[in-house]
Amino acid sequence: MRLSQPVYHLKRQARLLSRAAKIPLHQALDHIAAQEGFASWSLLAANGSEATPAGRLFSRLAPGDLVLVGARPGHGKTLMSLELAVEAMKHGHRGVFFTLEYTQHDVLERFRAIGVDPARFDKLFEFDNSDAISADYIVRTLGSAPRGTLAVIDYLQLLDQKRENPALMDQVRALKAFARDRGVILVFISQIDRSYDPSTKPFPDISDVRLPNPLELSLFSKVCFLNKGEIRFQAA
Repeated sequence: MRLSQPVYHLKRQARLLSRAAKIPLHQALDHIAAQEGFASWSLLAANGSEATPAGRLFSRLAPGDLVLVGARPGHGKTLMSLELAVEAMKHGHRGVFFTLEYTQHDVLERFRAIGVDPARFDKLFEFDNSDAISADYIVRTLGSAPRGTLAVIDYLQLLDQKRENPALMDQVRALKAFARDRGVILVFISQIDRSYDPSTKPFPDISDVRLPNPLELSLFSKVCFLNKGEIRFQAA
């Protein structure tokens, strides 16, 4: 069955419906799926004949990559990052989600929101919301991770919040060296600076990343920005 719009546009509609109708995201997704002629969102997602944006981005990644996924709040950067973890797990690799923002229940609900049964990847997925999350902590936690593991860090700027942690630049450099040596992929969710004005520029870019302290953004090998359901891949 042909969809009226690309899947990522439909997800955007569901997020808007969820906020407007004050219903859970998974219910909004199922509602959109019903409008497209499917009994549930998971069936719609499974039916999609074209590669998803996450699938296209994952196909460009290689062990050792540092990936930046940036967007304003509510524009899908967490879902996109989880979809990248799902793509990795579909290929038999581990997926890890480090966060200081979400509970495990929140993340499992987001798996369902993208049409994925968390039980499918029970042995491959790891959730970590330790208060100690920093570059050193991530390196220790992933110290024995097999090559190809994809870890999401939610989010870049949180590494910079505790004064006792090294400078953000030092942490990202350490993670880059670790990713290269271990052969893992690290995906950093990133905030966008409040000065970004979508009315004058349709997409944020590398210059719009919020940086409370200095960071060489050239440390990232791939970048992806989202806005209003649209996705743009850019050079770092």
